[in-house]
Order: sequence, then C-alpha cells, then structure tokens
Amino acid sequence: MELQPRVKDEAPVIAAESVDHSSDLTRDDKDLIRLGKKPVLKRNFGFMSVLGFSCTVLITWEGMLIVSTQSLLNGGPAGVIWGYLIVWIGTLSTFTVLSELASMAPTSGGQYHWVAMLASSSSRRFLSYITGWLTMAGWQAVTASAAYLIGTLLQSVIILLKSDYTPKPWQAVLFLWAVLAFAVFINTVASKTLAYFEGLILVLHVLGFFAVLIPLVYLSPHGDASLFTTFVNAGGWPTQGLSFVVGLPAAVFSLIGADSAVHMAEEIRNASTVVPQAITTSIVLNGVFGFAMMIAYLFCLGDLDAVLESQTTLGYPFLYVFQVGTGSTPGAAVLGLIIVVLGVCSTVGVLASSSRMLWSFSRDRGVPFWRQFIKLEHRTSIPVYTIAFTTSISILLSLIILGSGVAFSNIVNLSVAGLYSSYLISCVLLLWRRLQTNRIKPYSPEITRVGPDKLHWGPWRVVGVWGVLNNVFACVYLSVLWFWSFWPPVTPIVPATFNFNVLTFGATTLFAVIWYFVTGKKQYKGPIVEVEL
Repeated sequence: MELQPRVKDEAPVIAAESVDHSSDLTRDDKDLIRLGKKPVLKRNFGFMSVLGFSCTVLITWEGMLIVSTQSLLNGGPAGVIWGYLIVWIGTLSTFTVLSELASMAPTSGGQYHWVAMLASSSSRRFLSYITGWLTMAGWQAVTASAAYLIGTLLQSVIILLKSDYTPKPWQAVLFLWAVLAFAVFINTVASKTLAYFEGLILVLHVLGFFAVLIPLVYLSPHGDASLFTTFVNAGGWPTQGLSFVVGLPAAVFSLIGADSAVHMAEEIRNASTVVPQAITTSIVLNGVFGFAMMIAYLFCLGDLDAVLESQTTLGYPFLYVFQVGTGSTPGAAVLGLIIVVLGVCSTVGVLASSSRMLWSFSRDRGVPFWRQFIKLEHRTSIPVYTIAFTTSISILLSLIILGSGVAFSNIVNLSVAGLYSSYLISCVLLLWRRLQTNRIKPYSPEITRVGPDKLHWGPWRVVGVWGVLNNVFACVYLSVLWFWSFWPPVTPIVPATFNFNVLTFGATTLFAVIWYFVTGKKQYKGPIVEVEL
C-alpha cells in the first residue's frame, strides 16, 4: 500500500498529528518532528556511506580534468591553480554555513525549508518558493549534465582508440541514456544496496585517484614551476584579469553539489551531526585530491597549444595529455575509462539527491502534481515517482543534443546559477538572523519546535565572531561567482560561443514567479506542519 499525504484537498495546511512524549522516538525522529515533518523514509546511511555519497557526487579530481579546459583558455596554468584555490576556499566557507543550517534543520528540503525559517514573515512564502524552484531546477540540470559529460567522455575514449571513429549526436544521447539507466537501477531495483554502494564507490574513488596519478606522474615528462605564474588569455578579453575571472566558474563544476547529503538527510542516522561532518569532510578530502591531481596534470601538460588544439579532435584535452605522457594509447584509454566508471557511479548519487529534493518540495505543495510525487514505494519507502520524473527530464533535455550540443551545454549550465542562487539566499538570510541579538537560541535536545520565530542552533555550528566572518565571506564569494557564471567563454560573442545560461536561468526564475502568482501561492504556504511532538 502506498503512503498517501495526510491532507484534505481544500485545506491549505494539514492537521498536525500529535506524538506522545513518552513514545520511543529516536533522536532523528525528534529532530524531524521538531520541524513539523513525519518520519517516513528509512535511515540506511551512516557517516562513512554518506561521506562516500558526498565525495562521489562531487568527483572533484575527476571533474577538474574534465572541465579544466575553459580555465586553461581563460587564465592558463596559473589561472587553473589560483582559480581552483579560490573556489575551494569559497566552497568550504559556503558549506560551513549550509552545514550550520543542516544541523539546525536536517530535512531533505534543504535550502527552501531554511529560507522559510529565516526570512521575514512578509517575504517568507515567496522567497522560500522561488528558492525551492531554483534548487530543484539546479539539481535537475546537474543530473542531465553529469550523464552528458560521462557519455561524451566515453565517446572521446573511443576516438582515442579508434581514430577513424566519428562521434554522432545520437550516440551521445544513447550513452547518456545508458548512464541514466544504471543510476535508475541502483536507485530503484537495488535501492536497498544504495548505502553500501556509496561506501564501495568511496574506496574506488580513492583507489582511482592513485591509479591515475601514479602512472601520469611517473611516465610523463615534467614542466617547471613557471606554471604558477603562466597566465593565458586565449579568450580574447581586453585584460588578463578579466580573462581570469571569466575562467573562474569552470572550477565550480568540480566542487558543485555538496548539498547532496542535505537532501538525503531524512535517510541518514544522526543527521544533525553526521550531515555537517560528511559535507565538510568531503569538501576537504575532495579538495586535497583535486588540488593534487591538478598540480600533477599541469606539470605533465607539455605543449599548451597542442593540448588546447586536441579539444577539436578528442573533445577532452586531458586524454591527449594522458596519451603523450604515458606514451601509450591503450594506457591512456584505461586511465580515461577509470574516470568514466567513477563518473557513472556519481550519477547514482546525483539522481538520488535530485529525486529527494523534488519529493520534499512536493510534500510542501511547491510543484504541480505534488499529490503524485509524494507517493512512496511501500516496500522500500523510496520516492519512485520523483526518480521517474527526474530521469524523464534528463531524457527530454538530451534530445536537444540531436539539434545542438551547444544549446544543451548552455541549458545544463543552469546547475551553477540555480544552486548558487539557492546557497546565496540561504547564507544572506542566516547572516541577517545571526546579526540580530538573540534571534537564534542555543541548541537544546529538549526543544519541541524549530521554525519561523522559533530559531535554535543545531548541535553543529561555528560560534561567535568566526561564524559571522565566515558567513560574510561566503556571501561575497557566492555573489562574485554567481555574477561571472553568466559570462561567455570567448570573444567575439557569436551564437556558438554565447552563454545562454542567462536565458535559461532567467526563464526558470520568471516561470517560477509567474507560477507562484497564478497558482503557487494558493497551494504553497511554506513547509507544512504534519506532526507535533
């Protein structure tokens, strides 16, 4: 029997169930009930499994190899290094703030739920609704882009082995579908093994790092330390500084999505402490791996012009570096396939996070057809309808590749603008609240309600002035990166090089605003109180 929402069609909120204080509730159940949410998902994740989940969604060292080309064009080797460090520090700062919020309110809704708690009463509903849509759209774009990048990377490996192979758009679509099919299988048929799967992939993530790093460094000729000062402006921008900041968002793709653990919070044991710990640990661990791989890659880069030119034939220049460095085409292909396998595995976590985010937002009536989306499969308690919807969206978006790969790439760029917008709104509102004296009360396990005008810290936070300073830095960083994410990669700007992210983000935001005033505000009242302790 499927679980149905305890709602009346005509009621704006549901009648809250009350829970006996003497009942045998776990800490996680109490944390969720304090937020007004009924525990319905199974908590299968512990610290190590969710750490694996978060690390493999990020795939930072793999991602740096895949997306570093734009930073090489706009910034050069030095731009890649210093840009990565800026993004890494900014990401760590941002998710330290979001970890405080995740500890305060460990719910799958994440950003939109936090905004509903922190915003003023006059703007609470609207800001929460828009944040929910931006987060949802960002994660839908991440799902499509993850499968697309891995599918096209597989095509590049085939080109490496078979030089007369001509990649076709329809083949990229089929590879994308195959990646999605594997992710769907693990998330549905094999859903009981998801936590164990993510723990295993964490091991492969670490082993794969050394399997690529060691032969690359050992076999390749090495450059010198001049790469730390070698800047390049191949995008034709007026100044080197402008070129550097235009290339800066490329590093974001290798560190985006750390809130994946947030959207799995209702399936994690001791979520109010484990989620913040897993997020910060994964960013530090992945950041170290990413930096080490990037330095090794740049020292083994060789002729920069030849590397950039290889993009027209191979698609991903790092495969050319592998080929030249190891002196073996099959060896380079094996290294590339390691990244393909880890990329496929990362899509499993991306699909899981995207579907949970949509499920949570549907639970609060934030999207059309919410009644269908909140249904859970009765044996495993997984949101099969949101998994199916997320997969369908990626499949539909992939059809754009048949007409224009550039258009598809620009649509999936929505992942940065959408998610960074949701992070920024959350961070700004928390800064506003924490600067108000005593507006956020200390944590206590005896608290019976956490919500608007009843704000309490969770067990994990950065105290005092350090928390404020970090919060300020996160807001500045997010604002800067959000702005530059809309810039085109090269000049002159023509349709083939235009960054359509501004259009996709604008259209998404405009649709959310219009939908809110047409029908959204009639149904969406913010996070619904389902149960009381």
